[in-house]
Amino acid sequence: MHAPEGFVAPGYENVQDLFASFLQEDPQYSAQLAAYQDGVQVVRLAGGPEMAPDSLTGAYSCSKGVAAMVVALLVQDGLLDLDQTVAHYWPEFGVHGKDQLLVRQALSHQAGVIGVEGGFDLAEFTSPAAAARLAAAVPAWQPGRQFGYHALTIGIIMEELCRRVAGETLQEAYERRIRAPYGVDFFLGLPEEEEARYRDVIYAGIPEQPWVDPLSLEGLNSNAPVSTIMELPNIRAVRAAGMSAAGGVGTADGLARLYAACTTGADGGTPFLKPATVDLMSREQVWGLDRSSGLDNAFAVVFMKPHPSRNFGSHRAFGHEGANAALGFADPVYGLGFGYIPQRAEDGRTPGKAHRLAAEVRRSAAALS
Repeated sequence: MHAPEGFVAPGYENVQDLFASFLQEDPQYSAQLAAYQDGVQVVRLAGGPEMAPDSLTGAYSCSKGVAAMVVALLVQDGLLDLDQTVAHYWPEFGVHGKDQLLVRQALSHQAGVIGVEGGFDLAEFTSPAAAARLAAAVPAWQPGRQFGYHALTIGIIMEELCRRVAGETLQEAYERRIRAPYGVDFFLGLPEEEEARYRDVIYAGIPEQPWVDPLSLEGLNSNAPVSTIMELPNIRAVRAAGMSAAGGVGTADGLARLYAACTTGADGGTPFLKPATVDLMSREQVWGLDRSSGLDNAFAVVFMKPHPSRNFGSHRAFGHEGANAALGFADPVYGLGFGYIPQRAEDGRTPGKAHRLAAEVRRSAAALS
């Protein structure tokens, strides 16, 4: 057994015990866990043969929640109106029935543009070329009538809206306005000098997947011709570009600190999002059967919302999980910012390790308050 490194504040010992039990059960288990309550760090743990407290690894779609913080700032600044059409900011998008689609609908997975025939090259994802191809795409369903997880293309939509209204890339805005000033150890675009800290995500014991028709909904959504969606953060070019749908890398502390900094502040600082902005961005927009996956799902504006199959927080919590079962969220009810990143991919649906740890963190926070 690899004993966990780090600390927990008084009252959070049950969280450390649960994390230690995972290490004891599986000698290969490697992960990081962090939490802030009311802006003060109360949990920072790391353990296993592959993960040091400062190791960076992929967090897949947790990147969407990170990128959504930039979108929230654009909304807060008055540059982006959730109730304006996407085509108002991006005229080329308003074809094939997409002209009336609202920004809040596009950013809650209702656009129907889950991919393009032929797929995107990896080098395209963060470029205007991908946005041009997506704008011209025929939606897979009537926009605004259904929702289905846009696994990769919601990142393209966020990035293009940022370019259009702010005149800079989403990655530039994140670095300038959030990551650097708030000391967040999570990157949308990993600098070369940080590469030595990176640890590949490991997928072990997963059976070979069946062939996916690239022209099916599943194929479009997974960009099947590239067929590397599960390797994305392990590809240097992807994590260097910082594709906002799935290319972010960082530490669990980075995720927890980000969600604390936006809602309660971190280390005594002022939150960078106003309560009204948090309410706008975190209010549930859709819930039910996800058209892309066939599973139940719930989304606010970009952010995932808790529901019975992903019961990570209170009804006011908002965040995002990743394909390896990484999880970052804020829970305003408990004043929490939470981050969890495993180095070996796990099953992320309830009762996954992330959800069990999140429940113990909430239990401790409730008992203390």
